[in-house]
Amino acid sequence: MKTAIYCRLSEEDRNKNEKSDDSESIQNQKSMLLQYAMEREWDIYNIYSDDDYAGADRNRPAFRQLLDDAETGKFDVVLCKTQSRFTRELELVEKYIHGLFPQWGVRFVSIVDNADTEIKGNKKSRQINGLINEWYLEDMSENIRSVLTNRRQNGFHIGAFALYGYKKNPDKKGHLLIDEPAAVVVREVFSLFSQGWGKTTIARTLNDRGIPNPTEYKRLCDLRYKSPKTHNSTLWKYFAISDMLVNEAYIGNMVQGKYGSASYKTKENKPRPKDKWIRVEGTHEPIIGQGLWDRVQELVKQKNKPFVIGKIGIFARKAVCANCGYVMRSSKSHNRHYLKCGTKHAAKNACIGSFVSVEALEQAALAELRMLIDITLNKDALERQVKWNARLEDNIAKLQEELATYQKKIAEYSKSVKGLYMDKVKGVITEGEFIEFSRDFSKQKERLEQIAQESEVQLAALEQKRQNAGEHRQLIDQYTNVERLNREMVEQLIDHILVGKRDPDTKQLPIEIVWNF
Repeated sequence: MKTAIYCRLSEEDRNKNEKSDDSESIQNQKSMLLQYAMEREWDIYNIYSDDDYAGADRNRPAFRQLLDDAETGKFDVVLCKTQSRFTRELELVEKYIHGLFPQWGVRFVSIVDNADTEIKGNKKSRQINGLINEWYLEDMSENIRSVLTNRRQNGFHIGAFALYGYKKNPDKKGHLLIDEPAAVVVREVFSLFSQGWGKTTIARTLNDRGIPNPTEYKRLCDLRYKSPKTHNSTLWKYFAISDMLVNEAYIGNMVQGKYGSASYKTKENKPRPKDKWIRVEGTHEPIIGQGLWDRVQELVKQKNKPFVIGKIGIFARKAVCANCGYVMRSSKSHNRHYLKCGTKHAAKNACIGSFVSVEALEQAALAELRMLIDITLNKDALERQVKWNARLEDNIAKLQEELATYQKKIAEYSKSVKGLYMDKVKGVITEGEFIEFSRDFSKQKERLEQIAQESEVQLAALEQKRQNAGEHRQLIDQYTNVERLNREMVEQLIDHILVGKRDPDTKQLPIEIVWNF
């Protein structure tokens, strides 16, 4: 019996010297499960271990690998300490333990709660375990949510990172202290804006003076910060200034709960309506006085352009500056809409400053889309596509047949080894003969398993090609006669667009469209 051992730690890990080390809990689980398998003479295929992952997390790396390997028949048994180590969700208990595992020929065993899919009548106890674990998850989620809401309502700061200008109080959890070097910059930003300076001008001024932006400042001070996704991350940008000017934390108020997950089963946070935000006044010392704050808020209202809800640029968050990697900002001049890189104006020599009209970008996208359609619908190309599809199907069928043959031979070798063992027990062959014969069988079996594994990889790649070809053709058919683009089309068709700097001699504008097909 080839056995896959699965271990998981769900509680906060406090007993590791290094992050890469196994915790004591994981070590204890491994020791218990290894002993259990050895007593039954089960072979260990692999040990899958997820340290510091919750039972409701479906994206645990070792857990996902275990399921992939189970589907491809790499082991016969999944062995856990308890059923809840595998999952706390009843949905996954039904899907895998009671559904897919039996189809894949995989037995599930958990030691402490006596779950074993090979024992008849054991299913109800596994379902009860799953239901209890599901209730545990829901209750724990509600308890945590209740505690966090209560702390927010009492003005405690809940978050991994302190706002720029503040730092966490080491002596009082959830309380913020002024970080004076950063607070000086915050006061200057508010003061300059109140004097009529624009947000981009303020950002450029700070960059010209070499003042690190909030992320870079925290990194230099060895404070916790969120890693940036783009280069040029040390520069101040328009949006950093814009967000700062309307953040009530700078007048001593705590506004939290702006985002939240819809369910304990998902970690995806979505914006909450403003009436659901938790706002508590006077929770910490303000950096900005009320008078200056009021003046700035009045100026912000005056300068903000009206925004019609539901209207969004067709290339919003899709057009990216090819030089600095930042998403391009929209602008309007003489009733025409443009996209430009704001980094150029934030600091000297920071970026080449990509610039393109929305109309020109739409025409470029439409032209390339029509070209792709023409290639796909071309008669000769279609004939080649038919032949290619036929070869693809032949290759898939051939690989499936070969893989079935390999798996059959592997099973025969496993059966032969078991037969040899029985012959040794009966005295038909000697211990030495058994070792020699079984070694030969094992070598042949390992060779076939490696070939089968390579065939599985090739087969998966061909299946993906077949799927991609179908999706590609379906998309092309849908947009054959399109005249104009809209936001929905761009979302479906385009991953992102890289816009470069127009060549001063040729007047050519480099545009690279990365399609979703």
